[in-house]
Amino acid sequence: MSQQTLLIELLTEELPPKALKKLGDVFAQSVFDELAKLGFVDKSVEFHPFASPRRLAVSIPNVLGVQPDQQIERKGPAVAAGFKDGAPTPALAGFARSCGVAVEQLEQGSDGKQDVFIFRSVKTGEPLANVLAGIVEAALKKLPAPKMMRWGDRDGQFIRPVHGLTMLQGAEVIPGQVLHLNADRVTRGHRFLSSGEITLDHADHYARTLFEAGKVVASFAARRALIGKELEAAAAKRSAAIAADEALFDEVTALVEWPVVLEGEFEADFLKVPQECLILTMQQNQKYFPLLDGSGRLTNRFLLVSNLASLEPAQIVQGNARVLRARLSDAKFFYEQDQKKTLDSRVGGLANVVYHNKIGSQLERVERLQTIAGAIAGLLQADAAQAQRAARLAKADLLSDMVGEFPELQGIMGRYYAKLDGETDAVADAIEGHYHPRFAGDTLPQGTIATAVALADKLEAIVGIWGIGMVPTGDKDPFGLRRAALGVLRMLLNLPLDVRELLAKTAAAFPAGVVADGTVEGVASFMLERLKNYLAADYPAADIDAVLALVPTRLDDVERRLAAVAEFKALPEAAALAAANKRIRNILKKVEGDLPALNANLFAEAAEKSLYDALQTVRGPAETALAAQDFTGALKQLAALKAPVDAFFDGVMVMADDAAVRGNRLALLAELAALMNRVAELSLLAE
Repeated sequence: MSQQTLLIELLTEELPPKALKKLGDVFAQSVFDELAKLGFVDKSVEFHPFASPRRLAVSIPNVLGVQPDQQIERKGPAVAAGFKDGAPTPALAGFARSCGVAVEQLEQGSDGKQDVFIFRSVKTGEPLANVLAGIVEAALKKLPAPKMMRWGDRDGQFIRPVHGLTMLQGAEVIPGQVLHLNADRVTRGHRFLSSGEITLDHADHYARTLFEAGKVVASFAARRALIGKELEAAAAKRSAAIAADEALFDEVTALVEWPVVLEGEFEADFLKVPQECLILTMQQNQKYFPLLDGSGRLTNRFLLVSNLASLEPAQIVQGNARVLRARLSDAKFFYEQDQKKTLDSRVGGLANVVYHNKIGSQLERVERLQTIAGAIAGLLQADAAQAQRAARLAKADLLSDMVGEFPELQGIMGRYYAKLDGETDAVADAIEGHYHPRFAGDTLPQGTIATAVALADKLEAIVGIWGIGMVPTGDKDPFGLRRAALGVLRMLLNLPLDVRELLAKTAAAFPAGVVADGTVEGVASFMLERLKNYLAADYPAADIDAVLALVPTRLDDVERRLAAVAEFKALPEAAALAAANKRIRNILKKVEGDLPALNANLFAEAAEKSLYDALQTVRGPAETALAAQDFTGALKQLAALKAPVDAFFDGVMVMADDAAVRGNRLALLAELAALMNRVAELSLLAE
C-alpha cells in the first residue's frame, strides 16, 4: 500500500499574532493524532507544522491512501447461557442481531474466564478521501480560539476568513470540502512580494515552493530562527545586545512571512527618560528590538523586522522612526508631568482606588502594609522606620501617568520618582523590589527593607483575600494567591522567620471581623502544600514528605534537612531504621492515653536495656548536632541504633501482659521515635 506525504493548508486573512504559534501546533497535532488513530500513519512519524500570518498547514510523511483493514472481534454471552430449551436466549439473539449475522455464524472461544460467543469480521479500510475533510473540520474546532467570525453569505465560522484549502497527497489532490471550500492545489504567497496564484505540484515541495515562488517562510520555527540569526548579526555590528523576551520574538515571527531586519534610530534626547519606559514603548507598542550597550544601557538605536523586502528600505526605517518618535514623546511627556507631584503627595489619592470592596481602598491597604512591614523589619533587625516609609510609598506610583499608560512599570517608576523626591536608596529600591518575585524564576528582592515590604505585600494579599472567602480552587486563582505564596516561600527559605508568626501578625493588621476565623491555619496549610510542589522539582517526593511531615514553621533549614535525608538514605542502616520507625509509629498509634515516665528499673529483657543504653549514648551527640543544625551529623548518629533496635524487636514482646512493663516499653519506643524524627519523619522513607 503506497505511502506519500500529505499536505493540508488553510489560506486565511491575517491570524492573531499572539496565538499563531499555538494555533499552528494544535492544528497540526490534531490532524496527525486522528490520522494515526485511524491507522493512516504510524505514530512514530515526525510531522511538520506550518504557521504564518496568512496560513495554517501541516505536512505529514508516509500517509497511506487507504486505511488498513481492521480485524473486528466482539465477545458476547457465555456459551453455557446461550441457549434455553434448544433456542437462543434473548441475550444471544440480540448479540447476533447487533452484529448483523445469524446466531449460527457466531464463533465460540474463551474470554479468559469462560467460553463465550464471538463475532469476528474484517472491516475494509476507508480511502483517505472519505475521511480527510472531516478530520480537518474536527481539528479546526479544537483550536484554542474563543472568538470566531463569519464572512460572506455562508454560515462557516473560523478565527479569520478562509480563502483557500489545499489537500495534497503526493502529487494528487484529495477531494473534500472544508468551510464550504473545495480542496485544490492552489495557494498564494506573500501579500505584496508575490503576485497571483501558486500551483503546488507535490506535497513534498510545499515549503520550497512558497519560499522560492511566494516569498514566504512557511515554518514558524524556521522563520523564528532566521529572525533571531539576522537580529543577532545586526546587533553584533554595533557591539550591542538585544533587549527582548521570548514573547516578543514569537509575536514578531507571527507578524511576518518574509522577515527583513532593518536598523533605525531616535533622538538621543529621549534617553533622559528612564530606559524601562522607552524599552517597553518600543517592544509593546511598536514590536521593535531595543539595543543595549556593553553596560546594559539603552542606546538610541533599535532593530525592526519588516515584512517587506524593499528597494528603498530607508523609507521603511524613516516611517517607523516617525511613529516611534511620537510614542517616545508621549513617554517623555508622562515622565515630566509625573515629576510635578511627589510620591508622598499622591498617597492620599489611593483612598479613591478600590482594592477590594470587602477589604477597602488601596490607602487602607497601604496602612496595613506599613504595620506589617515594620513588624517584619523588626524581626529581621532592619530599620523599621524605613520599611514603613517604603510601604507607605509602595503603591503611590499607581496614580502616575506613566504607570497609568504602562501598568507593567509599577514599582519601577516608583523607584525613579522616589529617588527624584530625595528618598533614601533603601526606600526607593524597596518600592520596586517589593513586587519581586513577580513570576517563577524571577529574582528575589534585594536587601532587608525590600524583603520586609515584599513579604508584607504578599502576605497581606494572601491573608486578606483568603480571609474573605476567595480561596483558590482548581485552576481558578483570580487574585494570584498561588504566585504570591510561592514568592513568600522562596524568601522564607533563606530567612530566620516563623511563617505562622508572620501570618498571625498579618491577620492582626486587618480590622476586627474582616478576616475569617481559621484563616491563619488555612493559609499555613496552603503554603505548606505550595512548598511541597515547589521542592518537587529538585527533591524526591518521599524525602519532601518526610521533612514536611514535621509541619515546620521555620523554613530556612528545610533544604538542609532534605540534603541530610538524602545522605542518611545512602547509609546501609537507613532502610532498616526507617522500617523500624514505621513499625514504632504503627504501635504508638494504637496507644490510648498518656504514657508513663520511662523507668530503667522495669527493664526485664537484656535487649530493651541495650536499646535504652544505646539511646542514651546517641542522644548527647545527636542533640549537639541538632543544636548546631548539623542535620546530617544528627541522622548519622542514628545509624548506631540499628543493631539494638533489631535486637529489641527480635527478642522483646512490646505488648506484655504486665501493664507496667508494657507501658515502660511503649515509653521507650516513644523516646526512640522522638529522637529519630527530629530531622524528618523517617517512617515515610520506608518502602
